[in-house]
Amino acid sequence: MKIAIMGFGTVGSGVKEVLELNRAQIEKKGGEKIEIKYILARREHIPGIPDELITTDFSVIENDPEIELVVEAMGGIHPAYEYIKSCLEKGKHVVSSNKAVVDACGSKLVRTAKEHKCNFYFEASVGGGIPVIRTLYHNYAGENVMEITGILNGTSNFILSKMKDEGSTFADTLKEAQRLGYAEKDPSADVDGFDTSRKTAILLSMSSGMRCRHEDIYTEGIRNISDIDMSYAKEMGYHIRLLGSVETVEDKYFAYVAPIMVGKDDPLYFVNGVYNGIRVVGNCLGNTMLYGKGAGKLPTASAVVSDIIAAARHKDHFQGIGWSEKMIEIEPMGSNAFRYFLRIEGTAEGIKKALKAHFLGEGEELCPIVLEGRQDEFAIVSTVLFEEDFLSRMREFEEETGRRVFHFIRIKGMTEE
Repeated sequence: MKIAIMGFGTVGSGVKEVLELNRAQIEKKGGEKIEIKYILARREHIPGIPDELITTDFSVIENDPEIELVVEAMGGIHPAYEYIKSCLEKGKHVVSSNKAVVDACGSKLVRTAKEHKCNFYFEASVGGGIPVIRTLYHNYAGENVMEITGILNGTSNFILSKMKDEGSTFADTLKEAQRLGYAEKDPSADVDGFDTSRKTAILLSMSSGMRCRHEDIYTEGIRNISDIDMSYAKEMGYHIRLLGSVETVEDKYFAYVAPIMVGKDDPLYFVNGVYNGIRVVGNCLGNTMLYGKGAGKLPTASAVVSDIIAAARHKDHFQGIGWSEKMIEIEPMGSNAFRYFLRIEGTAEGIKKALKAHFLGEGEELCPIVLEGRQDEFAIVSTVLFEEDFLSRMREFEEETGRRVFHFIRIKGMTEE
C-alpha cells in the first residue's frame, strides 16, 4: 500500500518514524508492505528526507492512482477538510489526527467515505495514543454507554497537578509548562477548555451516533483555579481536574467541560502530569478506565499507524466508524447535578442558619472548612443540587447575608455500576 502524509510536523514526522521503527510488525498485521510515496510539506527541502518524497502540491497526491491512503496531520479545518474530502472522493482511505476537522466535519467525511467505498479513520483525534475511538466502536459495541468522563488535555492536567503538588499559582505553573514545551505561547485552547471541548464533542458523537458541535457544550477552563483552591482540595482529600464529560439518561444527553473536584474513589484522581485518563461506564460492563499519554509525537503517531493497519485490512469496503448528520440536542448546564465546594467571605459564625437553608439538605450537618492561618474566608460543601437551583440559591444567599462567595467548584462522584 502506497501512502502519502500531509503535514510533516510533530505527528506527521512521528508517523514516518513509527512506520520505520516497527515496519516488520506493521506489515505483518496489515497484510502488506506500507510505503510512503509522498510527504506534503510547505517547503521543498526537509533535512534527512529525500527530496523525491516531498511535494508542495496537493494535486500530486490527489491525482496519483497509486496512492491508496492519505494521512492528514496538518491541523486546523481549512484546507484540511477540503483535502480529506477530495481524497475520499477519489476512493483513497484517509487517516486523521485532527480533532478540529473531525469535530466540525466528521459526519460529512464519514458520509463521503461511505459513498466512495473507502474509510475515514480518526483514532488519534481523542486521547493521543489511548485507543478510545476503536474501543467505543468495537469493544463496547454491545454496551449501552451511560457516561464517558475524561482528562483529555495533558497541558491543563500538568498545570493542575503541579499547582497541587507544589502550592504554586496558576500563572507561575503556566510559565513552567511553556518553558518545558507542554503549553503553547498562546495556551488558550488548552487552559480555556476548547481542546477538551472538541474531544468531548467527538466522544458524544461516537457514543450517541449523532452529530454534536463543541460550541453547544458548556465549557469552562482552569484560569480561575487558584493556589487557595488547591489548598482546600488538599485539605479535603480531593484533586481538581479539568474534565470533559458526557452522560446519557434515557433519551436525554448531558455534556460539559469544567474543573471538577474528584476523590480517591474515582480512578481519574490518580491521573497526574501530562497523562490522560478516560473513564467509560456501560450498563453491563460498569466502570472501566483507559489511561496513557494523550499527546506527544510517538504516542499519537502510534494511534495513526493503528488506523493505517485497519485501512489495509479493510481496504475493499467501508467499515462504518462514525456518526450520522442528525444534530444532537444537549441539555442545558443547569440540568446537571453536583455537590458544590464554596469559598465564602468571613467566618461561618452568625450565618449558619442561612448556610444550612440555602446549601444543605434536611438533616445534613454544617461542617465549615477553615485553612490554617486564614480568617478572611471559609469553605463548605453543599448537598447535591441541580446547577440552575444552586446558582439561584447562591445569589439569594449573597443578597440575604451580604457575604460574597469568592469561588465555587463542582464536585462529582462516580456513576455507580
